[in-house]
Amino acid sequence: MKISEQWLREWVNPDISAQALMDQITMAGLEVDGAEPVAEAFSGVIAAHITACEPHPNADKLQVCRVDTGTESVQIVCGAPNARAGIKVALAQVGAVLPGNFKIKKAKLRDVESQGMLCSEKELGLSDDHDGILELADSAPLGQDVRTLLNLDDLSIEIDLTPNRADCLSIVGLAREVAVLNDLTVTAPAIEPVAATHQDTFPVSLEDPVGCPRYVGRVLNNVNVAAQSPLWMVERLRRSGIRSIDPVVDVTNYVMLELGQPLHGFDLDRLKEGITVRRARDQETLVLLDGQTLTLGIDNLLITDAAGPLAMAGVMGGEQSGVSRETRRVFLESAFFAPIEIAGKARGFGLHTDASHRFERGVDPALQELAVERATRLLVDICGAEPGPTQVHEVQANVPVPATIALRADHVKSALGLEIAGGEIQRILTGLGFALQETAAGQWQVVAPSWRFDMAIEADLVEEIARIYGYNRLPVTQPKAALGPRGKPEQRVTTAAIADRLAALGYQEAITYSFVEPALQQAMFPKEAGIELANPISADMAVMRVSLWPGLARALTHNLKRQQDRVRLFETGLRFRETSKGTEQIAMVSGIATGSRLPEAWYENGEVLDFFDVKGDVEQVLSLVKGVEFDFLPGRHTALHPGQSARIERNGKLVGYIGALHPSLARDLDIKQPTFLFELRLDRIVKTQLPAFTALSRYPGSTRDLAVVVDEETPVADLMNSVREMAGEDLESLTLFDIYRGKGIDSQRKSVALGLTWQNPSRTLTDEEVNSLMDSIINTLQTRFDAALRN
Repeated sequence: MKISEQWLREWVNPDISAQALMDQITMAGLEVDGAEPVAEAFSGVIAAHITACEPHPNADKLQVCRVDTGTESVQIVCGAPNARAGIKVALAQVGAVLPGNFKIKKAKLRDVESQGMLCSEKELGLSDDHDGILELADSAPLGQDVRTLLNLDDLSIEIDLTPNRADCLSIVGLAREVAVLNDLTVTAPAIEPVAATHQDTFPVSLEDPVGCPRYVGRVLNNVNVAAQSPLWMVERLRRSGIRSIDPVVDVTNYVMLELGQPLHGFDLDRLKEGITVRRARDQETLVLLDGQTLTLGIDNLLITDAAGPLAMAGVMGGEQSGVSRETRRVFLESAFFAPIEIAGKARGFGLHTDASHRFERGVDPALQELAVERATRLLVDICGAEPGPTQVHEVQANVPVPATIALRADHVKSALGLEIAGGEIQRILTGLGFALQETAAGQWQVVAPSWRFDMAIEADLVEEIARIYGYNRLPVTQPKAALGPRGKPEQRVTTAAIADRLAALGYQEAITYSFVEPALQQAMFPKEAGIELANPISADMAVMRVSLWPGLARALTHNLKRQQDRVRLFETGLRFRETSKGTEQIAMVSGIATGSRLPEAWYENGEVLDFFDVKGDVEQVLSLVKGVEFDFLPGRHTALHPGQSARIERNGKLVGYIGALHPSLARDLDIKQPTFLFELRLDRIVKTQLPAFTALSRYPGSTRDLAVVVDEETPVADLMNSVREMAGEDLESLTLFDIYRGKGIDSQRKSVALGLTWQNPSRTLTDEEVNSLMDSIINTLQTRFDAALRN
């Protein structure tokens, strides 16, 4: 937001320099982005009066003007279309210096002497307008320096406000802050109710009292839209970055800048039957003042009449009902729209207006009548408007109620590390518009002002006290804390430990966006609908991820396109899924790998990574979880190759998936080499058993090898589970050391070789005992799997 320093100082004028004022505002949390002079440097330009204009004898587009400077009459040749007798203008006298070091000298234009120049706004560095000469107010004293007359020794200050400080998007809001910072009183212009001169009203209906709980309107008759906005108003608007249009629009913009309440003027003669504030109907259209046609949805709030939409509430008016040069009757609107109903609606159509900027942050719900009275007075004075009675339509139950908060002086001291006197606390909060009632010594019941939507808890009040008191005045103290040793959670595997293990295995940690490309996610997870973003950063980041795989896949392709053929990435983060209970957020660890098995080196023979390499990496991660068995079972996943994928379970519960990237996805991503993925739920792998000491046995173990031939489709894990079941409690280890297919084995079968070791902690096992256990194992495998001993 831009404001004029001189305009602000009319409300509150601390005895400090402009730079000190800007520093003070910044330190109070209202950051000043910059400041620039409202006009370029020039001298020798005075107010003058054109007394006569005659056509130039030698040029059709020039005029010869007699100009009264207050001390003499001079002749000026001028080509401006608006030069005419009777107006007051800015005259650059002979010897004047205009912006760009342009010096004015006596000259002859087509053989006619000219003793100076009549200046446009552009020639004075005020704006880019050069359509005509600058016209001054009729009351401008002749001969007065134009810089002094227009107060051009001024700064336009640009302030960047945080979204919670919409109350400072106005002169009154900033003046309130500056006043309390300097212990001064705000000198606001007197705004008295303007008496009605007729009883004309216009019906208003609030069909959506949640979106618009308060609507104030007033009928103004005999409005002279052709009247000229006063130069002081035009200048203040210009210095705030708003161009002058016509008196009605200028007044509504001026009041918005002054008080913070956006207003809108409708051409009353174009309205039908009455105003209705309602939701848009699906596919309803509205042509805005800028000519843009919007196709609206049911989430848009509209101002309508019997004929259809008139304006997009809180954003912009419609072309059909706008004020024009022919307008004689105006319906002035001043409303409160709920911020949640306006937020994001303008951006959804690529719009951003001064009104939407304020309404979506929150406008004071008690301000509407005051703003109407201020605008009415200005329109009466400028346009000769005849006001009717003020109409107030309100659904009190939906109007925001200011927060009531308990404040304790000892809490202020504890939070800030400084004891601030109770009187100073009351001065600061009262100056900011809060109402305080002391309930006990050092305790107050505080009611927030209606314009502060960001006040809710005691900490909010402490922050207000701190920023006005001055953050730079708060003492610097070293924090004190007991930093005793912390126990390591032995029954939980930390995410950091998992990350360290993957890093040790050659994976690099990646961090990808939680927003992913809808098409890629849909291809990987066709049965899951991602949560769509209302206002995405871009089209390829429009949905929340249901898995970490889409982001890792894009990261992989990014590396492959840059000649990085061996890539191993992992990521820990949240996935997001919509459930009947709301949005589910689950922590995951995922990985993706492709390329050669080993880094390029003299000992590397070019072997390509395969499923079992990545499975081994996942098993290494799962080995961090002690005393727990994880099962790798055949399983299908839409993102994985149907013949190279597995589900990972823990006690029958799904932990995750592992497998090769589906060929169709690899083709879509332009990945031409085998690529493997895994993903695990962290909440189902981090719990581990507490380590317990077991003494080593002093007795020798007994080892046996067992090779059986089984069907090709028989899972080795099922074989090993059956062996464990029959091997007894003295089984120390069970190892798979060979799987053979080939000569001597049926093509539909395979040979599985296992190593078994038994060891008892209190005695030596006999051969008979071990042989008995082997017989039981063999019989069980023969019965369950049609296994045959391999000779």
